[in-house]
Formats: sequence, structure tokens, C-alpha cells
Amino acid sequence: MSDLLERLRAGLPPEALITDPDVTASYAHDMASFCEAGTPAVVVLPRTVEQVQHVMRTATALRVPVVPQGARTGLSGAANASDGCIVLSLVKMDRILEISPVDRIAVVEPGVVNAVLSRAVNEHGLYYPPDPSSWETCTIGGNIGTASGGLCCVKYGVTAEYVLGLEVVLADGRLLTTGRRTAKGVAGYDLTRLFVGSEGSLGIVVKAVLALKPQPPQQLVLAAEFPSAAAACDAVCRIMERGHTPSLLELMDRTTVRAVNALASMGLPETTEALLLCAFDTPDPLADLAAVGALCTAAGATEVVPADNAAESELLLQARRMSLTALETVKPATMIDDVCVPRSQLGAMLAGTVAIAEEYDLTIGVCAHAGDGNTHPVVCFDHHDPDESRRARESFDAIMALGLELGGTITGEHGVGVLKKEWLARELGETGVELQRGIKAAFDPLGLLNPGKLF
Repeated sequence: MSDLLERLRAGLPPEALITDPDVTASYAHDMASFCEAGTPAVVVLPRTVEQVQHVMRTATALRVPVVPQGARTGLSGAANASDGCIVLSLVKMDRILEISPVDRIAVVEPGVVNAVLSRAVNEHGLYYPPDPSSWETCTIGGNIGTASGGLCCVKYGVTAEYVLGLEVVLADGRLLTTGRRTAKGVAGYDLTRLFVGSEGSLGIVVKAVLALKPQPPQQLVLAAEFPSAAAACDAVCRIMERGHTPSLLELMDRTTVRAVNALASMGLPETTEALLLCAFDTPDPLADLAAVGALCTAAGATEVVPADNAAESELLLQARRMSLTALETVKPATMIDDVCVPRSQLGAMLAGTVAIAEEYDLTIGVCAHAGDGNTHPVVCFDHHDPDESRRARESFDAIMALGLELGGTITGEHGVGVLKKEWLARELGETGVELQRGIKAAFDPLGLLNPGKLF
């Protein structure tokens, strides 16, 4: 321990090192439940690429594991510390280095907060679409590590589609540049895409070149109430089948709607079994909303209410964004699943989740990026009750099994981390896991980067 600290101090300013165990303990885990976390030896908060390289050279020399972290808003344990590790927090590397309206790119450090970047590019008439629910606090580096999504993915796609190039410090301290600044390019293997979603297991992202889009018109939102989740899912299928491209298509079940109302008195309709939110940012959003409203009515909606203006639209989006926070007030603890299924199977996924809640005698609220088929069943339970905790964990696994049975994936945007290691192996199969471990070994032969995650 003393040798580690001495070597780290040789290349870092004093304020970059945290050794107080009461403080380092606060960096031990992210927001996931049921995920083990170890005790870090030290927390390092670098401000420069050179400082990150020094940390990795030191870690390699002493064979000390390194756990990269952003804002720790993750939900899979991917940022959890291991015993004796160096926690490498990138939150101090928070500069927006460049915004180019001509090239439509932004160059940023990993600690830049998503919302800060979004607002900065808006000032140039540009738009950075990926918008996780935690966008006010989560960082771009963390978004890249977990391949985050968000509410606007149905039209604009996920983080992976906006990362053009990266600078990455490898496990031995070398600096790797991947990708490009150009609008297109196919030189060699796409290493950039490989790092996106790798959860810090292949290298430390220290700079990112991000693609931007022209800022779209202000979106307007429609809210549709349904007497059943099946009817709401039928509406989703109709909307997508007819070729509509909403900027947002979100679903909240009855449990979620009531939780949001209880938390913030949002005035959402508590009589509904499912609330569908659909938005358009097209030149004529009212016409698009009218067409979608008719499809919702045909699918059985009991009421369809388009927002009159941007302020009403934003209020509805705030209600959706606070869904997870609201469900956390239902019981002392939550487990947030992240199963994505084909859109055609969305109704079966929600119906199966209801059956699982009944089987395990638990409250499970569902909010979903319905346009993507990406569901977030939230298991609410009392972690002080051993039996209820057991049932919560078993129901969580049952939901993932259901997703795979329906042709889906165990994670659409939250990542694998510690929470879903077993399930990743089931989804990939033996050959898939073998190849992925080989890739890990090529980048990190000593296994120092974020050990115990993914595999």
C-alpha cells in the first residue's frame, strides 16, 4: 500500500489522491442493488491524460487492479470497486474541448455531464441526442462505457451511433487513438465501437469525438390512456408499422403512474392501466400527433390528449423522467431491470412481467422506451426482509429469462457489470464468451481493468 501511494504521488498533485477510508468508501459502488463491492486502496481524480497514463503505468508495474468511474449513476454494478483497487474517477476531466458547427462534432473529455454538453451544443444550433434519464448527472464517459440510451432513441439511436473517435489509455499506459473526425471512414477494424459498451474493461476513455445533429424543432407530446397494457402495446405496433418516426414513444404502467403522482402530484390519470407518451419534432408535429392519436384510438385508447404547447410537453416528459425515482419510494429498495425485446413482443413482455409479479407476490412497476421494445421492470421490495429480498432477486432473473425467451436481450442500455454476468454467458453462449474473453486479453493481458465485470 505504501509503495502504491508513493509511486502514485510521484506523478500526481496531492489533491488528485484520496486515501481517507471514510471518503474512499463512498466511491465503492454505483446505484445497483445486489452487487458486491470491495474496498478500494485509493481513489484518484486525474485532470490530464498524462496523469491517467501515470496511474495505469503504476498499476501495471505493481499489478494493482483499476476500476474506472464516472458519476456512478449506473445500474449494473459496473463501477463497483474491488478490494485493494485503484478507483480512477474521471469526473474532473470535464472540459468541452471543441464544438464545430461545420463538421457537426464535439470533442469532449469523459467527465463532461450529458446535460451540460447538450445545452452547450444547443447554443450553436446543434443537438446531441442520447439522453439517459440521469442526463443531468451522468457523464459522457459513463455513457460510452455502458452504451447508454435514453428517451429519444426511437428516432435518433443510442450513444454508440454518436461516438466517432476516441482517445484511450490502455492498461499499460499507452495512448491509443481510434476512429475519426470525418463524416465517414472505414480504415481498419472499428475499435471505436468495440470500446463503447465495454464498461472500462478494455481501456480508459480520456477523449471522445461525438457526432452532432442540427437542432430539431421543439417537440410536442401526446398522452394516450389505455384500459390495458396490451392495448397500449398494440398501439405501439400500429404506430411503427405505419412508418411513423416519433422522437419519443414511452410507456408507463399503472404502478408507475401512481408512484409519479404520489411523489410529485403530477396529475397523471390514475385510472389508466397504461399511459403512452408519443412526441414528434417534425415541421408539423400537430398533424403527426393527430395521425398517431387516431391509431391509439383504434387500438382502444380511452382518451388521447395532445399537449397544446412546449411547456405542457415538457411537463409530461418530466413525469416520465422521474419514473424510476418515483418507484424507489414504493418500497425501501428497488432492482431495475433492462430487458429489450422485439417491438412485436412488447405486449407479451409486459403481460409476462405482470404474471411474474403475481407469482412472487411483489410490486413491479414498468416504464419502457416502447418504441425500442426496451422495458425497465422495477422490482420494489424491502431489503430488510430476507424472504422478500430473495423473491425480488428470483423475480429479476425470471424477467431476464422471459426476455430471452421472447427473442430479446438482457440489457438494452444499462450494461452487464456484476449484476448480469451469469445472464451474459447465457445470451452469448460458450463460443461467444470465449471470443470476448480473447478480446479482453488482447487489450488487458494482466486483467487489471475493471476485474470481475462482464465475465
